[in-house]
Amino acid sequence: MFNSFFFGTLTLKPLIFYVMKKSLFLLIALFITVIVSAQGVDFSGNWKLDSSKSKLNQQFSMAPKEIIVTQKGNDLNVERHSRFQDQDFTINDKFTLDGKECINPAWQNTQKKSIVILSEDKKSLKITTKFPMNDGGEMTINEVFKMDGNSLVIESSASSSFGDVAETMVFDKQ
Repeated sequence: MFNSFFFGTLTLKPLIFYVMKKSLFLLIALFITVIVSAQGVDFSGNWKLDSSKSKLNQQFSMAPKEIIVTQKGNDLNVERHSRFQDQDFTINDKFTLDGKECINPAWQNTQKKSIVILSEDKKSLKITTKFPMNDGGEMTINEVFKMDGNSLVIESSASSSFGDVAETMVFDKQ
């Protein structure tokens, strides 16, 4: 009697169903958001260097003209297309995102050893690479990959017995 007095012939079943349906939808949306944010940023794509936005060394730049990144699960592949002394060359590196050491070919039949570390917020990653130099020393290259809007930014620094260099490379997606 009380229900029919206040609600007339309206029953509570459709209202309860409506609220449950909306709650389930919100719960699913929240779950998807958490999953996507847990995976972090995906740097995959074909990227072209934007020299006007980059901070490159005047005399010698390590910046590739184009970079192709493939990121799938725990695997990160980076293909760099560069030009040095009027010669085009490509460097292909394969990394894992689990912090384990990865070995790739370097100059003159040597190997470079790299470790990739994702930032805590999963918005950037750092690749630290070391390889032997002809003088018996070692070169260390640190690269931080991050997104700035729709641009891929790579902050790169290198240190060896020849000195230290640093560059900020900005790439536009193609």
